[in-house]
Amino acid sequence: MRKLKLQVQISLDGFIAGPKGEMEWMEWNWDDQLRNYISQIMNPVDCIILGRKLAEGFIPYWAEIALKPDDPDFEPAKMLTRTQKVVFTKTLQESKWENTILAKGDLVEEIKKLKDQDGQDIIAYGGATFVSALIKERLIDEFYFLLDPTAIGHGLPIFNEIGTMQGFSLIESTPFNCGIVVLHYEQKK
Repeated sequence: MRKLKLQVQISLDGFIAGPKGEMEWMEWNWDDQLRNYISQIMNPVDCIILGRKLAEGFIPYWAEIALKPDDPDFEPAKMLTRTQKVVFTKTLQESKWENTILAKGDLVEEIKKLKDQDGQDIIAYGGATFVSALIKERLIDEFYFLLDPTAIGHGLPIFNEIGTMQGFSLIESTPFNCGIVVLHYEQKK
């Protein structure tokens, strides 16, 4: 069975975006050590899942960078662009992006189908509503929280829908020079 991993930047006070989706508070001055760490997370991944709201910005953004060989994110952009993507949506009728299909059914059933398929790991990138639903349903196997050295006061949380306590096992914590600390957890079953 394939694993579902979540990789998300999160503020010190537990938000993944500002109240209107703002992300200017995120640390993007990543050094090679952090870039390599993220590459290692992505190496065994052959499917990216996203909510529709994030997909509308995420997919075109990386597709554009994948056309710019001089951009420092060119290689990751090429990888993200060629990797199969599944966008969870209730509103889109057809995919407007390459290597992207739409999932319109029940979240739990759709994720279980993806996990049961042959292939490598699956990674989720968000947005907040989508990630909250994945966490609530205990569908994520591994969490990679990129803890940013910033508190933003209010914003979009991802643990507000869980209903009951959930436990996590710390696998490792890794600090980086830019101030980000990656907290790698597994869901306790």
